[in-house]
Amino acid sequence: MAATSEILTAERILEVTEEVLRRHGPAKATVVDVARALGVSHGSVYRHFRTKAALREAVTKRWLDRTSEALAGIVATDRAPEARLRDWLAALFDAKRRKAGDDPELFATYMVLTGENGEAVGQHLADLTGQLTEIVRAGVESGALAAEDPAVAARAVFHATGRFHDPCYAPEWEQPGIDADFEAVVDLVLRGLRA
Repeated sequence: MAATSEILTAERILEVTEEVLRRHGPAKATVVDVARALGVSHGSVYRHFRTKAALREAVTKRWLDRTSEALAGIVATDRAPEARLRDWLAALFDAKRRKAGDDPELFATYMVLTGENGEAVGQHLADLTGQLTEIVRAGVESGALAAEDPAVAARAVFHATGRFHDPCYAPEWEQPGIDADFEAVVDLVLRGLRA
């Protein structure tokens, strides 16, 4: 057991915690289950994460950061701001839809965890709206978009497209016509930003 403890990393603990959550669900998963799956004592897990709540928050943040990191690549491209905005919104919708559809049990687990971890969710939302702000600001600077305050416009875009990324709408994401609805909303948003 000592050799395992020497190579135990926070990242490995988070990977295994995700597996344990998938297997047991958030109500039944314990730090002891995580430690058992790692082949270490629960004290070894607590050396990296002081409480069960801290571990769950770190897992939630890791899950949310995957989406933010993927979207950051779109923000950094040289494409026109309107194209980046469309690409960014489509990638966000696709990422959320994939998470909900590919592993519904884990998605349900994360819905519980995000409800418990308001700070991680708040940081995630701030990151997403910050990325949108960068795109809108680039559009304003190039003259392609009109917005008095890019941050306010970015938040408005985020809220206007909520049906396509807010997890409470996940049951609608596989409905017929959802892609056409998405395109219609994005077209409307872009027309509004060009005004």
